[in-house]
Amino acid sequence: MSCILNPVSFISQMSSFNFSTFKYTSSTSTSSSYKMNTITKAMAKKELYFNHDGSVTRKLQAGVDLVGDLLGVTLGPKGRNVVLQNKYGPPKIVNDGETVLKQIELEDPLENVGVKLVRQAGAKTNDLAGDGSTTSIVLARGLIDEGVKVIAAGRNPIQISRGIEKTAKALVSHLKLMSREIEDHEIPDVAAVSAGNDYAVGNMIADAMKKVGRKGVVRIDKGTSTETKLQIVEGMQFDRGYLSPYFVTDRRRMIVEYDNCKLLLVDKKITHPKEVFKMLENAVKDDFPILIIAEGIEQEAMAPIIRNKLKGSLKVVAIKAPAFNERKSHCMDDIAILTKGTVIKDDMGLSLEKVGVDVLGNATKVIITKNSTLIVTDGSTRPAVERRVSEIKAYAETIEENFQKKILYERVARLSGGIAIIEVGAQTQIELKDKQLRMEDALNATKAAIEEGVVVGGGCCLLRLSLKVDEIKEQLDNEEQKIGAEIFRQALSYPIRKIAENAGANGSLVVEKVLGNDDFRYGYNAATNSYEDLMKSGIMDPTKVVRCCLEHASSVAKIFLTSDAVAVDIKEASPFPRRRRMPYTPTSGVGPIGFN
Repeated sequence: MSCILNPVSFISQMSSFNFSTFKYTSSTSTSSSYKMNTITKAMAKKELYFNHDGSVTRKLQAGVDLVGDLLGVTLGPKGRNVVLQNKYGPPKIVNDGETVLKQIELEDPLENVGVKLVRQAGAKTNDLAGDGSTTSIVLARGLIDEGVKVIAAGRNPIQISRGIEKTAKALVSHLKLMSREIEDHEIPDVAAVSAGNDYAVGNMIADAMKKVGRKGVVRIDKGTSTETKLQIVEGMQFDRGYLSPYFVTDRRRMIVEYDNCKLLLVDKKITHPKEVFKMLENAVKDDFPILIIAEGIEQEAMAPIIRNKLKGSLKVVAIKAPAFNERKSHCMDDIAILTKGTVIKDDMGLSLEKVGVDVLGNATKVIITKNSTLIVTDGSTRPAVERRVSEIKAYAETIEENFQKKILYERVARLSGGIAIIEVGAQTQIELKDKQLRMEDALNATKAAIEEGVVVGGGCCLLRLSLKVDEIKEQLDNEEQKIGAEIFRQALSYPIRKIAENAGANGSLVVEKVLGNDDFRYGYNAATNSYEDLMKSGIMDPTKVVRCCLEHASSVAKIFLTSDAVAVDIKEASPFPRRRRMPYTPTSGVGPIGFN
């Protein structure tokens, strides 16, 4: 069975495997020291805080407010940047909420717990939708601030949290009714709004989507020049991630990335290290990275591969073959044709232990995340790929079953679809980082809009949803749950207020004027400081992003409002190391001169 090793089992059970001498050596000492460290950490002392006088809630809320204030400055078209200190290089200047969230660590332990609680709303929204982390934090802060006021007055936090939860579910249902499918000419608008009203970014994303299709693959990479360029390359992407996080080469993004990589395609399970020993020894000698695609890799075979990867002697990553059974074999054949490789199968008379490097496929770049694999080629196999596509299409015409036809056309799309790579250029490293983050946000927002549609943007959709709260209240069980719904109504105005404040306008007046018009398209355009039809002006938000904001902000607020005690680690002061006195070693015949 293929496995993902956790640190304890991996180090304690694994023997180190030296490819150059083909020996196994014991790793007992490493295992023992690791276990001792683990036990020490598990026995860390805790300090307990109880919320008898409301002091714990105030401290937690202070952490939430700090995060809300910090991320709030980036919200909207006139939002500012945040400068982040970088210990090993120039500072980062970013407008991306998710990047800022990762850097926040407060000295006060209780305030820091508040930061970590509310951080979950932004992080989860960013993971699922790729954008909207700042809006999630601002909305969560609104729910927490309004909820704390009510609970301080003596209301039941459990019933209030249930009211918030039920209101969130009902609002998501209303949101879906307000949503509509995005049109092709609106893609630049959605991308530009996510990038802070930068239409240069929006047009670049739209151009990439136009060339590879709505379901095509678009990548954002660092460029080598000062100009941002778009290029279309041959390749394939499928839903299979690395088998172990130990393979990761970029810790910040948690991805594996190799240039000029070889591919080992195995249509069976690898059960023993000796099966791949010869091939991996060639990889070490010739110094090339290798991607292993197999039906599975047993723990016994995986352990020495990871060991040598961590030692730096081997550039390797392993993934599970896409699909299952007969479909798996067909997908492996497709990859072999794309990369000019050979699939190692028992029924073809090929033995994994005896084959040479001539069976390996070639890729100019491979990028593997925990969920997907992208293989980029140089296009030299295009004629063979076109023949393969023609064969699959001809076979599909003879099939009557719709499901089988769908699978075949998915293979055609995977083989024939190009990959768009946007190479971001900038004058300095600081500017490059900021532009790359904006591009990634814009691309994620565009994908989310294609997936679930769009709604009116600028915080106006959330504000319009507040008009549905009275209808939702009628379906709730008791008065305190209705108070939870009322808390949600107040919090839904927080994002548009913050957008207005960043644009120099009065948030309360903006809310009043927007709600005074019954047209759901009507709203406040902070970029031009005017009130207009936002859909017509291209101010739109992806429905998926707004939905995730509602769900995750309410989830975090519900947990916060029902918490009444906190346990934090006690920081033990590390002893100051005493400096050893260096022994005197005379360099000549004259000894040290003393003073009486």
